[in-house]
Amino acid sequence: MLELLGKQAKAASYQLMNISTEQKEKALLAIADSLENNIPAILAENKKDVDALKEKGGTQALIDRLTLTEKRIKDMADGARQVKSLPDPVGEVLGMTKRPNGLVIGKKRVPLGVIGIIYEARPNVTVDAAVLCLKTSNACILRGGSEAINSNKIIVDTMTAALDKIGFPAHSVQLLCDTSRETATRMMKMNEYLDVLIPRGGAGLIKSVVQNATVPVIETGTGNCHIYIESTAELKMGVDIITNAKTSRPAVCNAAETLLVDESISQEVLPMAFDAMKEFNVEWRGCEKTCKILPHINKATEEDYQTEYNDYILAVKVVSGLDEAINHINKYGTGHSEAIITSDYFASNRFLNEVDAAAVYVNASTRFTDGFEFGFGAEIGISTQKLHARGPMGLCELTTTKYIIYGDGQVRR
Repeated sequence: MLELLGKQAKAASYQLMNISTEQKEKALLAIADSLENNIPAILAENKKDVDALKEKGGTQALIDRLTLTEKRIKDMADGARQVKSLPDPVGEVLGMTKRPNGLVIGKKRVPLGVIGIIYEARPNVTVDAAVLCLKTSNACILRGGSEAINSNKIIVDTMTAALDKIGFPAHSVQLLCDTSRETATRMMKMNEYLDVLIPRGGAGLIKSVVQNATVPVIETGTGNCHIYIESTAELKMGVDIITNAKTSRPAVCNAAETLLVDESISQEVLPMAFDAMKEFNVEWRGCEKTCKILPHINKATEEDYQTEYNDYILAVKVVSGLDEAINHINKYGTGHSEAIITSDYFASNRFLNEVDAAAVYVNASTRFTDGFEFGFGAEIGISTQKLHARGPMGLCELTTTKYIIYGDGQVRR
């Protein structure tokens, strides 16, 4: 079955090379309309997944990640429409240069080909990945988590039915329905058919793909993100930002996992932040200095500072100043998103320059690291590596380039 999906995707990728921008935009509008027209059916299938996860004792954060609502489905459709309205990067010529021998050489932006996406229990990724791949003329094979299989099936069926109606190339979007680990491992080695593999999910999934894949991988997603409240910070701003970054959607990769507080303001700001998060029942795990200020919280371990919780848990550390904060982030961070809250221009510049991450913020929540918020429409993922793509991956990041050369009879001597 997996080899058949690969063959079909490869054939579709060659057809997609000749699809016009207008045809792709028509396809994305058809997908958006079809999603909204099938909201009751999608919600019914999603409920099966959510009920099953609840029976298994899934965490509230994981249940929230899996759950679809009418609004979330409409947001998915709106994401497809936004991607439709963005410029098509495919075919863009990136400059032409005439050589002394008369050859005219340039670069042209082209699709990657066939993209495989392995992800966990987030049905919205099914739509995000498909529409971004279609807009960039890439075929895709989607492999979601077992917890979301019913949701993913109905979403893919909805999208492919819409594409069939307008005569779009068959097998442009395919779902791998076998969610076993063995099949996922085989997918990671489909070099004959896949041009790139993108994992989206927790640290365990990403580590598995990076270690087992022979297909080129774009590493995404693991987000051990920090908020550092510096000594000159406006304290209410700092409390508002850490509360948002931790509690608005704790299961996503741009949520904050660690709060760092300058020692000179710790006595004041830590109780404020703790009180602000009470209504969300956030579990705090603090260093020795934090526990002296908040004696009722649990003591943090080394592992806590290394962990992406994806839950209502926050690691907290009091630091001596900017140097210790930057060193802590560069030691424990995953290169995703980091933020400083400060009124000191020089501190903000040092933080921007010295923190090693894909997105670095001054006086704003890490929750903005997102393709939609950055104006890219939907995103395929947030790359935490440094080659090819870094940060939210929009349309351009799903293309590569080829050299195009015009001659008039030149031969090399």
